[in-house]
Amino acid sequence: MARDAAVSSAERHEVRGLMVWVLAALPLALLGALLGLLLWSGPADALRGEGFPPVEALTFQRVELGPEGITATVLNDGPDPVTIAQVQVDDAFWGFSAEPDTTLPHLGRTTLTIPYPWVQGDTHVVRVVTATGITVDHTVAVATETPRADGRFFGVFALIGLYVGVIPVAIGLLWLPLLSRTGRTGLDFMLALTVGLLLFLFIEAGHDGLGAAALAPSSFQGVALFVFGALAAFIGLEMVGGWLRGRRPTSGEPASRGWVLAVMVATGIGLHNFGEGLAIGAAFSLGEAALGTVLIVGFTLHNTTEGLAIVAPLAHERVRLGQLVRLGALGGGPTILGAWIGGLVYSPIWAVLCLALGAGAIAQVIVQLSRQMVGTGSVAGYMATPTVASGLFAGVAVMYVTGLIVG
Repeated sequence: MARDAAVSSAERHEVRGLMVWVLAALPLALLGALLGLLLWSGPADALRGEGFPPVEALTFQRVELGPEGITATVLNDGPDPVTIAQVQVDDAFWGFSAEPDTTLPHLGRTTLTIPYPWVQGDTHVVRVVTATGITVDHTVAVATETPRADGRFFGVFALIGLYVGVIPVAIGLLWLPLLSRTGRTGLDFMLALTVGLLLFLFIEAGHDGLGAAALAPSSFQGVALFVFGALAAFIGLEMVGGWLRGRRPTSGEPASRGWVLAVMVATGIGLHNFGEGLAIGAAFSLGEAALGTVLIVGFTLHNTTEGLAIVAPLAHERVRLGQLVRLGALGGGPTILGAWIGGLVYSPIWAVLCLALGAGAIAQVIVQLSRQMVGTGSVAGYMATPTVASGLFAGVAVMYVTGLIVG
């Protein structure tokens, strides 16, 4: 009797579970049916009527210069199919081939090969003319051959990433002996200086990310992608910090809050530097050699202060050389990877996502550093002290001055 009752109870539990799944799936099934009906019936097309011009929105995704001429990748960002009828280079019509086709559906891509004899160092304007007469332009400011994925390509961009990211961050780490000799007031100043540096990087990453989102095809909803990417990085780095704090210390490795903060700062800066490497690689791969050179010089100066931000939480910790090397590699190494990816497979969507990850990670680091500085006291009262306030504004000022080089 008791066994039959237990079986009956288990069956009722299974039925209730099945009903929950059915109730959850029913609205989704109805929504799918509604979307299918809308796509099949096409009510918007019926309202537009015959002869209504299509909505055309072509965007250039990539333009490469090589010995064979110009190769351009074009995306249809509009809702209607678009046919590319003609191509102009510097106001002259040129023959071209399209792979896979000249007619692009929504979010369709095609690669145009144009046998144009471009001139090294000159400015060239590539124009696509659609079948309805709409034109879309792309300007190559300073023409230079697009790097090819060979040993020289990886070597040159690795060297650029080393100069821009790894070496400047390593130089900044050399401030650790100075920090270790400061008292409480000096440490407060340096931590506030670090927060100021990171605040400037956060604003910079947000500005660059939203700018990249504005240039990305609208169908990909670049602004929403940036916001949710930053939120994912913020939450993800919080989870990483919790995991690091919960680890048992191994021999010779500090498990203090200062070490965890240093790792988090290096991670956030590494994600930011990945975006910088992406920008440098993309500038050269898209033919913007002058811009790439300016970015190299500017980022090199800019990133030296990032090493200070990494070691500031370790001011009164015992740190070994190997641990500093790992922190420097974590903060500066991603610049090399970013330069490789930017030179090979640059995409505006990837740029938005990478900048979002950097912004979210830096925001999380700012929160963690602020918690360490304030402790259980009042945030407003602590930040209003002369030492902390001067350090905060000094950090912003340092980044602003070095940022002028980039601009």
